[in-house]
Amino acid sequence: MLANQSILPLDKKGKYTGPCIVIVGATGSGKTGIAIQIAKEIGGEIISADSRAIYKFMDIGTAKPSMEEREGVLHFGIDLVEPGERFTVADWKKMAEQKINEIRGRGHVPIVVGGTGLYIDALIYGYKFRGATGERAIKKSCSEEVTSEQINCSDRKEMLPNFKIFGIKWEPEQLRERLRLRLNKLFVQELYDETKFLVDKYGWGSQAMKSDIYQFSWGYLNGEYSLEKAKELNFYDDWHLAKRQLTWFSRNKKIVWLPLDKIKSAVLKCIQDG
Repeated sequence: MLANQSILPLDKKGKYTGPCIVIVGATGSGKTGIAIQIAKEIGGEIISADSRAIYKFMDIGTAKPSMEEREGVLHFGIDLVEPGERFTVADWKKMAEQKINEIRGRGHVPIVVGGTGLYIDALIYGYKFRGATGERAIKKSCSEEVTSEQINCSDRKEMLPNFKIFGIKWEPEQLRERLRLRLNKLFVQELYDETKFLVDKYGWGSQAMKSDIYQFSWGYLNGEYSLEKAKELNFYDDWHLAKRQLTWFSRNKKIVWLPLDKIKSAVLKCIQDG
């Protein structure tokens, strides 16, 4: 048993009864790394809330934590479907709720981590779904288009009980610098090999393939632009994504925004206080 597991609130059957921890932030903010640190210290298990990490074989390009980087911490919500396969926010919510219950039953802390705001909101506000339509639908009162599900979030008022949500705060120039530094870790031979494998296996028709870093990796491999141009295009794509994510999360006034180096101590105190 880890030293700090003694602080966990458990019932007589050993089920964890404290809050489910949610850690959000922009892409490149350090969410995954700090979540793994916390999980190791308190016996937590991680549920990814990243709409890109659900795809199999898309590892380098989506910055999934490798098995080595996970350091033995159980992760869920990763490698759920193949690129192009249908997977909705309702599917993710169902999976996350199931895993939270299972993790609690093991006496561990569920830690939901990611930057996909729609996934997070569906979970913590308990969105109800009216079934799959197979067509694009408007997400009511939230002004964002989603695929294949109609969402009734008109009663989006209060978070469900037993969720505590923390956000990683960076000054804009700090976050931009983190995104630039990350480019050299992403644009490596493994990314090019992964891109070619995905195109060979699935073609270029999947929307998952055409988004994010793969479009720039493929453009570089096909001589459409230089490596430096590919990196620059990806940087601006990531920066625009980061701004959209932060705008989304800014609507939730229950998020406790803290610098990265303050997140762990705040989460531990939250759990200890119940």
